[in-house]
Amino acid sequence: MSEATGIVGLGNAGLAVASALLKHGPVFGYDRSKERCKLAKDAGVYVVETLEDLDGRTPAVLLSLPKPETSLAVAGTIAAWSSLPALVIETSTVTPETAQKTAALLEAAGVGFVDAAIAGGVASMAAGEITFFLGGTDANKAAAKPILDRIATRIHDLGPVGAGMGTKVVNNGVMHAVMVVLIEAFAMSRKLDIPTDTLIEILNREEGLLRPLLHRVGERMQDGSYTGGMSVSNARKDSVLALETAQQLGVPIFATLAAHTPYEIAESMEMGGQDYASLAKLWEDWCDISFER
Repeated sequence: MSEATGIVGLGNAGLAVASALLKHGPVFGYDRSKERCKLAKDAGVYVVETLEDLDGRTPAVLLSLPKPETSLAVAGTIAAWSSLPALVIETSTVTPETAQKTAALLEAAGVGFVDAAIAGGVASMAAGEITFFLGGTDANKAAAKPILDRIATRIHDLGPVGAGMGTKVVNNGVMHAVMVVLIEAFAMSRKLDIPTDTLIEILNREEGLLRPLLHRVGERMQDGSYTGGMSVSNARKDSVLALETAQQLGVPIFATLAAHTPYEIAESMEMGGQDYASLAKLWEDWCDISFER
């Protein structure tokens, strides 16, 4: 059996992670909610009454907390313990900046830190089939990996502190934005009496939703290759038709409408003949970055 692990935060995600860790060794946990503490205790977690009661219990402490400010506050408490853990593993969803602030606070006290953002749902967490996005120093990541390996199917080593959280924030941002686009699209499809299952099948092809990711981003943007293909002008035309159709159907659209604006900008900049992936050049200029490998 592995050595004991501590976890602060026993909400849905925290308790799922704790349950997976219990298969490999004892887990000490704390949560402000009495109800969550009872659920954790029933699952086999050694629940302590206060955060300070975790002091000295385990060499590593995982955080699974609801807000960035809560992570910072808990890190401040841990930094004041008399018996410091060797490592704190942040699994809460926070910004890269919060991860960096937490790392600095803990490392000033001599405690290592990694951000290990979780990709996946509660079921995969409880099953110990988690994908982690990992950020930190090489030494701290090396210390964290044996712990994370117990409950992971894959660990993406993404670089310095904040890189793991940054990846999750970007990933979640894409998922949530795409969800709005999809709802708008399916609202239009219902108005047009297109069966939902049919549109799902159409979008699920490689030439569907995956096409912009695999071809436009994975190939054209990374190669800086914008000749040929679907032109900005044609893509703009199709976008206009989608907007007109939504208006005719009385379907409110927000994300799709906002996404149209860069096509108008690119057209006005005489980029109309280039593949529509060339919209990436707008962001290269605005953000002073390059997408080319």
